[in-house]
Amino acid sequence: MKLSNLEPQTIDRIIEMAWEDRTPFEAIEAQFGLQEKQVIALMRQQMKPSSFRMWRERVTKRKTKHLNKREFVAGRFKSQNQKS
Repeated sequence: MKLSNLEPQTIDRIIEMAWEDRTPFEAIEAQFGLQEKQVIALMRQQMKPSSFRMWRERVTKRKTKHLNKREFVAGRFKSQNQKS
């Protein structure tokens, strides 16, 4: 999916999921078809530079943003807005 084809509601939901600590990039890819690098590009495009830097620093320190780095599998939180 191209970033330019996204509706404002979809962009807002992707940003919301990207900010959530326990929502992995794989869930964003499964729901919206955007790879991690595309999510990063979207965040860079949509956010103020200082907010983007804060988000990137936060994401790089989180094991929960990548399924293969997680120490847990069961009991994963799932938002009601999130597809399977």
